[in-house]
Amino acid sequence: MTSKLTSKQRAYLKSIAVNLNSISQIGKDSVTPENVAAIEEAFHTRELIKISVLKNCADDPRTIAETVAERTRSQVVQVIGRKFVLYRPDKEQPKIILPASDKRREK
Repeated sequence: MTSKLTSKQRAYLKSIAVNLNSISQIGKDSVTPENVAAIEEAFHTRELIKISVLKNCADDPRTIAETVAERTRSQVVQVIGRKFVLYRPDKEQPKIILPASDKRREK
């Protein structure tokens, strides 16, 4: 997994996520292997994805976001209501260029 996002980087990703539509929904069965597989597949073409937690899901959206992030090796950008945003940069060709972090990255 990448290093932890700084507040500046998180704010930048949030600004991009405002215009995103949800690409997946978590329903009454909560996080299933099928959900995780679909989200993993989405990360092949996107670096930033928004997911909705349906009202019939009894689990806490923040807990779900953290579980999905852990299983997809991504990071939770934000959780607002019943939606959350995950970020995972492409290893070969990142499309989203984050603002510089406070620490210099070594390659």
